[in-house]
Amino acid sequence: MFEFCEDPSTLETARWFACYLTNGVHFRFYQSFLTVLLLLAITAPVALAFGFAGAMASRSHVAPLRWIGKTYTAMVRGVPDIAFFLFFVIALDQALEWLAHQAACPDWTDPIRQGANFIVCDAAKIPQSNAPQWVHEAYNFGIAVFTFAIVFGAFAANVLFGAMRAVPRGQLETGEAYGMTHRQTFWRILVPQMWIYALPGLSNLWMILIKATPLLFLLGVEDIVYWARELGGSRTSQYQYPHPDWRLWYFLGLLVFYLGMTRISEILLGRLTRRLSRGQATMAGEDQRKAFA
Repeated sequence: MFEFCEDPSTLETARWFACYLTNGVHFRFYQSFLTVLLLLAITAPVALAFGFAGAMASRSHVAPLRWIGKTYTAMVRGVPDIAFFLFFVIALDQALEWLAHQAACPDWTDPIRQGANFIVCDAAKIPQSNAPQWVHEAYNFGIAVFTFAIVFGAFAANVLFGAMRAVPRGQLETGEAYGMTHRQTFWRILVPQMWIYALPGLSNLWMILIKATPLLFLLGVEDIVYWARELGGSRTSQYQYPHPDWRLWYFLGLLVFYLGMTRISEILLGRLTRRLSRGQATMAGEDQRKAFA
């Protein structure tokens, strides 16, 4: 980045670190922080949508929908996250390639499953081997987002289902007494009031989601943990910037990052809790009414 970085072996300590921390590999490390933040920004609303759909299905009066909702939440919550991530990504990737294979290569006669190998025609590979690198990275990232959303959506479904049941029945009966339909009471009374009951559980899920982002490495995404391990490991003289094992310092940096994310989340969630508690028949709502009395 700097003109004096042409020969790092001749630099003094300050300039050596200036060149070391601004080389191309470190910029990929810095970009990986944006990858983590982008994952959180996309996964949170998608997982919430999965959770809301699962909660609605679990309380449906239609038996098949209710079975699907309860099976989804029970099955995903009952499987260890790391096992689900490793299995689901492989299964989803192979399912997509199988569908593409059926459409692109109908004349293929060899078996697709050959022992431990899964072989499809070249036209069915997703993404194509000659595709640009960013296509492969975007595909892996999309698979990661969908996998995270499936897992945390199941936990969110359980939280939202409990929150819906926590809304006082009298509120719904009052709406029905005023002539509201079941759909109207659901969207105008139940849904607006359930969030205050769901927020504690959703807050915990958000914190767990932040801590689960290092699992990106298992899904083929070069995240901050991957780069911290790669850059922090010892480098011999054959590298441009040789150094001993510095993984401790890199992982200390990650510790500060995750603690900072946790603290910011606590502040924002606290403000959201106070806002949603206004006018609600909860302890926080009662405290606010007494404060303004």
